[in-house]
This record gives sequence, C-alpha cells and structure tokens, in this order.
Amino acid sequence: MRVSVERKRINFMPDSSRVVARFFMNGELRTQNLITRILKMSDDQVQQALEQVLREFATRHRNISQLFFKHCNRVRGIIEGMEIDFEALSEDQKLLIGSYCTMEYSLESAAFFNPSIIEDFDQSYLQKGEKRVIISFRATGEGHISSLVFRRAIIDSNHDMHLTKIGDYIDLAEISHKKLFDKKHFIKRLKEMHIDEQHSRSIMNSLPNRFEYSALKNSICSLLEDDQLSAEQRTAFEEMKWLVESFYDLQFHKDSDITERVIFPIAESESNGIEDARLVRFCEDDETTVVYATYTAYNGHTILPKLIATEDFYTFRIMPLRGNDAQGKNLAMFPKKINGKYAMLSRIDGVNNYLMYSESPILWNNPQLIQEPKFPWEFTQIGNCGSPLWTEKGWLIITHGVGPMRRYSIGVSIFKLEDPSIELGRLEEPLMMPLEEERNGYVPNVVYSCGSMIHNNKLILPYAVSDYSSTYAVVDLEELFSALLD
Repeated sequence: MRVSVERKRINFMPDSSRVVARFFMNGELRTQNLITRILKMSDDQVQQALEQVLREFATRHRNISQLFFKHCNRVRGIIEGMEIDFEALSEDQKLLIGSYCTMEYSLESAAFFNPSIIEDFDQSYLQKGEKRVIISFRATGEGHISSLVFRRAIIDSNHDMHLTKIGDYIDLAEISHKKLFDKKHFIKRLKEMHIDEQHSRSIMNSLPNRFEYSALKNSICSLLEDDQLSAEQRTAFEEMKWLVESFYDLQFHKDSDITERVIFPIAESESNGIEDARLVRFCEDDETTVVYATYTAYNGHTILPKLIATEDFYTFRIMPLRGNDAQGKNLAMFPKKINGKYAMLSRIDGVNNYLMYSESPILWNNPQLIQEPKFPWEFTQIGNCGSPLWTEKGWLIITHGVGPMRRYSIGVSIFKLEDPSIELGRLEEPLMMPLEEERNGYVPNVVYSCGSMIHNNKLILPYAVSDYSSTYAVVDLEELFSALLD
C-alpha cells in the first residue's frame, strides 16, 4: 500500500553569508615575520590600518575587537619568544596583530542538510493547533567541515512551517574542558578505540588514579615533539590527545538568538566535522526533560560517536560515548527509558539495525539485531533516520534504505512498545524516494532525515535533498498505521 506524502514548499538552502571569525596562523616563522612588519609601523599607520579593518568587519561579527584581543593572546608565546614585551604593546597593536590572526569561514557555503526536529521547550503565546519547534541542520562549508546549527519555527494547524527571523551574527561559545578523569575508565576507552597498549602504557602508568586534563595533554604534547617517533606511536599519541579533548562544555551568550548559536568542531576528534546529529527530547524518571543529540565526530581518519546534552540550548555538554559497541554511525536514542533502562538504536555492522540497552546514556554494549534489509530498495543497508517516536500503537521508527545506484530512500517500521526488538510492521515500498527534481546535489539520489516528530496526528518529516538542501513532508498517521499494521 502506497502512503500519501505531502511535500511542503519550503527550502532550507546553503547561505554563504553565514560566516564565523576563526583563529588563523600560517606557521610560526611567517607569524614572526608578520609581527615584525606590524611593529615597524608608526602609531598613525597602525591606527589607520586598524580602523579600516574594523570599518569593514565590525558589522559582520559580534564584538570583533574582543575576538582580535583573544587571537592576539593565542600568539603571545611567539611574541615573547621574539624577546618582545607583550604587555608593552599598545592596545591598537594587539588588535591589529589579532586581526591578522583571524579569518572568516562560511559555515553553510556548501550544504545545509540532514535535519532533525524536536518540540521547543517554550510553547507559550501560540494559537490553537500550533507548535513551536527547533530544527537542527548539518551545515557544511569549505573543506567539507560540518557544524551543527539551529532554526526555530512555528508549525500551524495546517502543518505549514513559519520560520522565525534569523539572527545577524554567529555567536562563539565559551569552551571549558573536563578537568578530572578517572584513569581506569580512560584506559578502558583507549582499548575500545583499539589504541595499542604498548604505546599508551608509559603515559598512563605515570598518572594518578584521577588525573587532570592538563597533565595528560602536556605529557602527550611533549612526546609528540620527538622526531624519532614511529608512525604508529605518533598516531596513538594523537588519538589519546583528541580523546582527552573530546569532553567539553559550551556556554553561549544569553543575548544570542538560537539561530546564532553554532556548535563548530572544537576537539581534535571532530576537526573534520560534526556530522548527522539526531536530536531527541528525553523524559527522565522524575519527568524533567533534557535534549540529547548523538552525532559522529570525524577527524579525517577516525570517527568517534559522541553525545550532546542540553536543558536550555545555551549550555551544551559534549561527551564521547563509551562501550564496545558505541561505534560507527547511526546511533539514535529512544525518548524515554524502556523497562528502567536507556535504549539506543545502532548500526554497528554498517548494514543492519540493532537495539542496545544501558544503565547510562554514555555506555553502550551488547547490541541485539532487530532489523535486516528485506526489500530491494534497502538491500545494500538499512539504518535509522532519527530517534524512535512513541505512539499508542508502537514505536514508530523512520528508516533509510540504500538500494541500486546507491539511492537512499526513506521507509517506516513500527515496533512493540514494551519490547522494541519485536517488529510489528514495515512498509514494503519506500515512504519517500528522491523525486526527479531532488536527485541532483552534493551526493545525488538521496533523501535522508535525522529526526522527525508528531503534531496534530501527522508525521512531520524534515529531510535532506541529495546532501545539499533541506525541506519537509507531512504524512497522515492513520493512513501510515493502516499500511504498517493491516
């Protein structure tokens, strides 16, 4: 039975004007030469050059001068290494040096895709039948580096989406790393990452049972300066470094709009991108709500599944997932505990859907196979398209299937509420396949989602169009249930 799908006429497109100011340093020697040239300038020349920069960029960034000071401080060691008194530099000199150590990066210039949607915490001042929502996207810019960005919208009683105004600036969060680590847990995580113990043993043996972030990082950085390291040793030390840097908190300014808050790759583990975040509003046992998001951190050669937690979209805690089976992509949490335990969908073998239970939202083991490719349009692999949705009839799981010509289609399955390892029904045909006008993009022949929701007895399904842009569709739940269960 073919299920009716209403594709809405709204497009979320890449926007190259959305830029963030990032630290930039083109090597120590070239930075030394740059500083020498700046310090040869007269006070008037410095002031004139600085005014020109501020005139052209102050309207593009929130408090750009503060950022210039911050970036100047990041090269303070180089300046003092040149036997220059950093404190004796004038304010304008520091600002100008900082401007040369800054570059703009366009967050969304290449693609704006893989959306996920949840109900907003704030549902005040709405008309009957309306719902305020938050949508996350994977925004990709130069070098295929991906960030997590947000939009806020209201869905009306006709299921039309009305976006709120997008903020003018990108807000850069304050970052704080986890201070203390448990050595036993850290060693276990190294084993899960398959880091050879012969390379890590000497470092870990020198640390106390609870060690500080700076102690391990300094030890590793010191070892990495040795030119005699083998390639295997260097890789092991670098992966230890990016693991310890993977635990951090982000704090955004209270006067920023949610559209201005960007979770940009911070840790080495995600230097090449934050990919495919799957948002879920999780209801705790005490009925408080926290938003979790599983995502894939990628550093160019290794992926690391990670978890974001927030209660207000201002403060975010970032943590790597642990456990033998916290690996690969396609991890998605259930919105509440099942039989007293956290539950997670996964695809650890890259082909099939699995279910895991845990006492902790960050520790995952013992996956149970619950779904294999069944129909030709999903023969290559099957996976989830976001966290399961609770309904009275069962857990609704939006899936993706990969078929001939590596075409991605979207399907739907339903599983038993008390035991989501039991499949009650699955669509024989895809719910959605790429239309002719949706086939061309960064990756052709793909429709894909990272999370949907239910509103007014309709499935609201945001989806990406060939890894380039995004839109959404609406599906009637009663018609969907008839196709799944009859």
